[in-house]
Amino acid sequence: MKPLDEKFPIQRQLGIEASPVVLVNVFTLDTDDELVFLDAWKDDAAFMKRQPGFISTQLHRALGESPTYLNYAVWESTAAFRAAFTHPEFIAKISTYPSSAVVSPHLFQKVGVAGICTA
Repeated sequence: MKPLDEKFPIQRQLGIEASPVVLVNVFTLDTDDELVFLDAWKDDAAFMKRQPGFISTQLHRALGESPTYLNYAVWESTAAFRAAFTHPEFIAKISTYPSSAVVSPHLFQKVGVAGICTA
């Protein structure tokens, strides 16, 4: 795991109560590991989808030859995400990812910008 923000990694974010929250997770890996990665991610996503407070998820792949993926998942609250993220079954699944995978998870909240975005 490599934090998107070294000063405020996911472990610290899990302690902040907020709702709803969006998990943004960037994955970088070797091209040869993409099929193994996709199988592992699909299994993780199926687990998360069954957890209380899960709303939705979507995986994106970078354009071209870059084996970079971005996942975002919407959760009802930090508490719901924390329960799923620290669940022993989920922790065991982490070992199924290819060794080349670097994972950068970060939690976000919507921001209202007048005339552009709603909060």
